[in-house]
Amino acid sequence: MHTLPDFPRFPLPIIQAPLAGGSSTPQLTAAVTRAGGFGFLAAGYKMPDAVRADIDQLRSLDVDSFGLNLFLTSTHGCDPAVLQRYIDSLRADAARYGVQLGAAVHDDDALEAKLELAIDARVPVLSFTFGCPSHALVERLHAHAIAVWVTVTDLEEVEQAAEAGADALILQGIEAGGHRGSFRDRDGEGELGVLSLTRLAARACDLPLIAAGGLMDGAGIAAVLVAGARAAQLGTAFLRCPEAGTSDAQRALLADPTRHAPTQLTRAFTGRRARGIVNDFMRRHEPDAPSAYPELHHVTAPLRAAARAAKQSDDINLWAGQAYALAQERPAFELTRALAEDARTALDQARSALP
Repeated sequence: MHTLPDFPRFPLPIIQAPLAGGSSTPQLTAAVTRAGGFGFLAAGYKMPDAVRADIDQLRSLDVDSFGLNLFLTSTHGCDPAVLQRYIDSLRADAARYGVQLGAAVHDDDALEAKLELAIDARVPVLSFTFGCPSHALVERLHAHAIAVWVTVTDLEEVEQAAEAGADALILQGIEAGGHRGSFRDRDGEGELGVLSLTRLAARACDLPLIAAGGLMDGAGIAAVLVAGARAAQLGTAFLRCPEAGTSDAQRALLADPTRHAPTQLTRAFTGRRARGIVNDFMRRHEPDAPSAYPELHHVTAPLRAAARAAKQSDDINLWAGQAYALAQERPAFELTRALAEDARTALDQARSALP
């Protein structure tokens, strides 16, 4: 038998989300940690050597308490004919940028190599998205004193993760930006709001709960803490920080004071439901986009890279939560401290509202 990892200690109940796809940087995680929060690095979409370099760089910034997020890719396959029709519909977009579409590859994002890397690097916390680690995998990580956090979106997933031996649950509400962390990519599943999910999960299990989804300010943080969460996880709120790796095109859109474009769940870019700011690519392709992840992620990667380089926001995935208009352009240390102070104020105001 081995001792189960403790929930990490950090002064402020604020967690910086992994932000896979380029926005995550060691500098962002370090700044949030120095402010008293807890930060995640993203392993998704990166080669193992690049993940190790991020870990080493973070530790060179004197940060030892952090998390690393991994993807658990499902074995679900898409009808090849349906997938091919969708790929063909993208060729004109790729031609406009003078690039070839990528190959429709189904892979596991080098999961085993990244697990071995995490064990060798003594990563304190591993979080999982898109699936639930097996009990055997949780035991394997516990044997190396690695805490296991699992992203869940409904009560069925809460129960499955608890039974697998998870140390904490990340409750992702439907408001969240980026990919849905659901174990299955199905319409109509995992669509609870963050407050509803937090209250239901608090009744269903006694694990530490981390609430995520549409949380942008102190009032939102206060709300989920009162609802039963141990901490709040924020992603979109950090996209305008100078330490984040947010693309120039997305920064410009987030900085626009007239930004009122809605967000929407879409499979158009990656073949898996993800929330982003509605743009022309989503409007044209979402109706025909199949559930085909990670195949479509690989197919559209060259097109998205070319659009980012050209600063063309209409052809890139602008992942953002529903309340993205509240994002502030502030250094991450300053933002984290301000969020905590605003949460204290919100809690005081709530107390004063009751006789």
